[in-house]
Amino acid sequence: MKHLLLVFANTLSLSTLAAEPGLPVGKFQQLDQMLPSPSPQRIASGAPGAAYWQNRADYDIDVELDDQKQTLSAAATVTYHNASPDTLDYLWVQLDQNYLSHNADSRSVPNTKRGVDLTKFSYYALDRLLAYEEYDGEMKISQLADLEGKDLPHSIVKTMLRIDLPEPLPPGGKFGFKIAWSYPINDCERINARTGYEFFKEDGNYIYTIAQWFPRMAAYTDYGGWLNKQFLGTGEFTLEFGDYTVRLTVPDDHIVAATGSLQNADEVLTATQRERLQQAQGETKKPVFIVTPEEAKAAEKGKPKGKKTWVFQAENVRDFAFASSRKFAWDAMAVEGATHPPTPERQGGIADRMFRPPVMAMSLYPKEGMPLWDRYSTHAIAHTIQVYSKYSFAYPYPVAWSVHGPVGGMEYPMICFNGPRPEKDGTYTERTKYALIGVVIHEVGHNYFPMIVNSDERQWTWMDEGLNSFVEYLTEEEWESDWNHRRNERGMVDYMRSKERVPIMTNSESIADLGPNAYGQPTVALNILREHVLGREAFDHAFKTYSKRWMFKRPAPADFFRTMEDASGVDLDWFWRGWFYSVDHVDVAIDEVRWLQLDSRDPAIENPKKKKEKEELPKTLTKERNEALPKRVDRFPELKDFYDSFDEATVLPSEKKKYESLLKDLKEAEIDPALLKTKHNFYVIEMSNVGGLLTPVILKIEYTDGSSEILNLPAEIWRFNTEKANKLLFTKKELKSVTFDPRQELVDTDVENNFWPRRPVKSRFQLFKDDKPTNPMREMTKPKKDDEDKEAKEDTKKKEPQAKK
Repeated sequence: MKHLLLVFANTLSLSTLAAEPGLPVGKFQQLDQMLPSPSPQRIASGAPGAAYWQNRADYDIDVELDDQKQTLSAAATVTYHNASPDTLDYLWVQLDQNYLSHNADSRSVPNTKRGVDLTKFSYYALDRLLAYEEYDGEMKISQLADLEGKDLPHSIVKTMLRIDLPEPLPPGGKFGFKIAWSYPINDCERINARTGYEFFKEDGNYIYTIAQWFPRMAAYTDYGGWLNKQFLGTGEFTLEFGDYTVRLTVPDDHIVAATGSLQNADEVLTATQRERLQQAQGETKKPVFIVTPEEAKAAEKGKPKGKKTWVFQAENVRDFAFASSRKFAWDAMAVEGATHPPTPERQGGIADRMFRPPVMAMSLYPKEGMPLWDRYSTHAIAHTIQVYSKYSFAYPYPVAWSVHGPVGGMEYPMICFNGPRPEKDGTYTERTKYALIGVVIHEVGHNYFPMIVNSDERQWTWMDEGLNSFVEYLTEEEWESDWNHRRNERGMVDYMRSKERVPIMTNSESIADLGPNAYGQPTVALNILREHVLGREAFDHAFKTYSKRWMFKRPAPADFFRTMEDASGVDLDWFWRGWFYSVDHVDVAIDEVRWLQLDSRDPAIENPKKKKEKEELPKTLTKERNEALPKRVDRFPELKDFYDSFDEATVLPSEKKKYESLLKDLKEAEIDPALLKTKHNFYVIEMSNVGGLLTPVILKIEYTDGSSEILNLPAEIWRFNTEKANKLLFTKKELKSVTFDPRQELVDTDVENNFWPRRPVKSRFQLFKDDKPTNPMREMTKPKKDDEDKEAKEDTKKKEPQAKK
């Protein structure tokens, strides 16, 4: 019976569907050899293990902002907690402000893809060089001592500070030290950075958005020891969690926003402002002004009478940033459905559930930000918290700020700085509108990744920017229909076909095209994983599992990869290998579609069919012209024999006997002979994986009767041969066309080979006229001739009155 079935299958001419032996299967190999081995700290499921640990650092800081000199000076007490199993002989501290010092590597290492190109040197680039000649942003350390005031030996290594401990710090121990510092604040208009001030010439005031402003403890980890890579400007920050108390002294007419909760509102806010803030806590539909635009405009004309100290406290945050200006209008509203988690002393009680304060969305902006900021910023904050919480975890902090100033877009715990601004006449482009909403969503979203899911930004940019950009994409989809995403599937095609790409799993400082690599490619990859590999339900469950597992912890790439597989129940090693470890791209070609019909083996059916097919073949031009030629057999009929009159459709006795024998064998094998009468068409769709990246295959099948269907084939179709794959289509209908990726959602880089039969792909080109070479003779003689003509006209005018007389 098995033999009969094999012969029967071969009669369908489908043996070519089998994969050829010996072809590479490495793209489906497991990632085990590329990932670090599981450990008691990070277990094989991707979750933190029972032995997981991370160190902490608590800060008590006094800082003063000098609005006359644009300088910052501060002093802090830092308490470092060693939760590791290791004894530490020294501590590493980050001085990222030194990135802007005269001696910084950032000035000698070009932060562009191909170094310095003087053929395209901008005015801004030249002005920046001139500004650097004047500005030295080095953080000057004026004190570094233990808690008893004894100086600590230390060494500054570019953007890192090493403190040599007087005694080794054992596991479970803590060490406190005092440090004081100061530095001049940079003008962001000339020296653009993640921090700085903006000066407004019209009213003589400043906006300060201050970050990376204090010595921050470097992270000590189970997977990398001290993470003390130098800050070169691209790879951002790897930090420890801790509790902060910060006292900010500023001019008394300034409004301040910062990480954490304001502790002394009675001292720094007016009674009216406090009343408005209380009102905003009950408003979820429309922002309430705490400082109105009119009040902010009036403050621009005033002068400070002294200083005020704003006190902020923040628990379990990895950083601290602030903004200050007298130009700020301030609006706020509560985020619907979001409340601040309970305090430890009130957890679990009915009273706590009754008195949980709402999470507040707040914005600061000058009059230059209106009418854009007052309409969109705070709503965008609230929307972000609501959508991100749905896909990850409930927002755990009491407030989220968006501040308008000179920084285009930068994120810190509970506060972010954003730059899009309307024109001076109050109008704005559509692009500016969506740039503002989008950057607020993105930067507020960073509270989740990496401010809470605390990945190593200095090493793996994609772990915060990529994951955050993906959830930003989901959030923008829920803002309005038809949001125009810059880095969606179609927007990434040019980058994906580029030959200069590097894998996503590349150190941040070695990625030239950081935006497409670390933001865009992970976004489209995860969306494909969600829509076409796992499905939304499985993906969302796995992604939320990862987010919750690593809240307030430091995940590594393997933890993400393993959690997504562990929680979804799907082997995704092929996906991570292709999208994150390679520079392959999606380019699937439909090479050929072969049409096969079942041979019924009945000569009474097949012989007439073959005759008809032969007769329907087109005549060649030669055959057509030669038909009129006189034929010898017509002149000599005796030359004709049996074969001149033999009908090719005739069934020979031997053929009939062979067919009857086949029917007998089928019945003995208990195979229904009616199978031979099957009227279906068999189509074999042959495809090539030109780009090399393993991908699901989505095919649109169109039939001659006008109907169509979509076939969704998993990426495992390539598992036996990663370069070639076939799909059998079994249908009663006649095939008209086949299209790969009909919605253009798989980032296929060559649309032209996606069709069978081939069809032209529409594109556009522009006409240009050749520039004429300059003509020095004409340019030099034409002014002279023009002057002569002018003099002649003036002489004519003088003579006209005389002629009239």
